[in-house]
Amino acid sequence: MAFQKWTDLLVASTVVGPTLASSASATTLLPTNALKTFPADFWEIGRALEIDVLGSLGTLVTTPGTMTFALKLGSVVAFTTGAIQLNATAHTTKPFWLKVFLTCRAVGSGTSANLMGQAIAFGAMFTATAGQADGANSQTILMAPATAPAVGTGFDSTAAQQLDLHGTFSIADAANTCAVHQYLVKLLN
Repeated sequence: MAFQKWTDLLVASTVVGPTLASSASATTLLPTNALKTFPADFWEIGRALEIDVLGSLGTLVTTPGTMTFALKLGSVVAFTTGAIQLNATAHTTKPFWLKVFLTCRAVGSGTSANLMGQAIAFGAMFTATAGQADGANSQTILMAPATAPAVGTGFDSTAAQQLDLHGTFSIADAANTCAVHQYLVKLLN
């Protein structure tokens, strides 16, 4: 007989997170009510999360640079999308959707635990190569990171860890803005 499995909603943000603007520093995108602390030994091999991030992005025209999203457990970047290229069309608070899948691949103390992660980014402002502009009614769908899948930085699964989402623009400009409007974390098993 197979084990029973279910989906459980662990976090649902109820307010808009802080707006990241005029910065090229990694900054939390979540309101405090969306920060989830996993207890010690929460992680087990095969445990999986699905994370939906829906928000708005504003981008600088011509050379907006890149946007990187990172999921942190405590101070450790357990998953990163890597730098996602932003296109050369100016956008003001256009919607985006980032969907992340994480699976625990190892557990343990120190830096023994790690997660395998991959993401899908949807939005008019994303592009595969620099310098491209919007097409008519265009929406881009990109896999992230744009590298071979690999586990993230190791963390201590024997200690409580807070899950947080950070955003980083490569260019600090007032036109480059990001705010998370909806954030959901679901336990898949």
